[in-house]
Amino acid sequence: MKRFVIIVLILALPVVSLAGQREAEMEILKDIHWLGHDTFKIVGEKTIFTDPFKLKKGDKADIILITHEHYDHCSPEDVEKLQGPDTVVVATPDCAGKLKGDVKTVKPGDKLTVGGVEIEAVPSYNTNKKFHPSANNWVGYIFTVKGTRIYIAGDTDRIPEMKDFKCDIALLPVSGTYVMTAEEAVEAALDIKPKVAIPMHYASIVGTEDDAKKFAKMLKGKIEVVVLEEK
Repeated sequence: MKRFVIIVLILALPVVSLAGQREAEMEILKDIHWLGHDTFKIVGEKTIFTDPFKLKKGDKADIILITHEHYDHCSPEDVEKLQGPDTVVVATPDCAGKLKGDVKTVKPGDKLTVGGVEIEAVPSYNTNKKFHPSANNWVGYIFTVKGTRIYIAGDTDRIPEMKDFKCDIALLPVSGTYVMTAEEAVEAALDIKPKVAIPMHYASIVGTEDDAKKFAKMLKGKIEVVVLEEK
């Protein structure tokens, strides 16, 4: 009688640790600093600032992202506080005439790479108010830092395009008046489905910390919300 020896090979497949994923998310959050309103400093392969406004001190930026030409987003004096000889400013065309240096203009749908950082300009506009009309072609940005896709919404309402945005971290306005209310921002977050949502656009011109707290409370158990302390 012939005997057959069956050899079973067990392949060691890589296992993705949920704890490791969480650790990576928290690591990038340490590099995101909220400076008030829509201004963030994000440190990765490059140092990126968004919509610098009322900066408390000077700094140096590799990349500055400006969402639209309103004074609290396109502030030439604050941009100058961050500019060095190699700083690249990415902005909408109506900002270009106000700014100096290396300015690259974008409209919704544009993609570019600056210093190895991938940047996509996405739509940002009002649907139930007239402060930020779609026809102006103002933008938000999705950009990649340390392999993490970060979305800064700019001044926007909840818009249909958000369902197609792919990001890991979403920086969303919550104050109402000129942008989404906290309740509307919750619906926007559920459309986008980021791993982490961070409220912004409050406690400056309009909105209060209560808007950020309401946003976090309504998303509890659905999407993680991190409310940053202003630096």
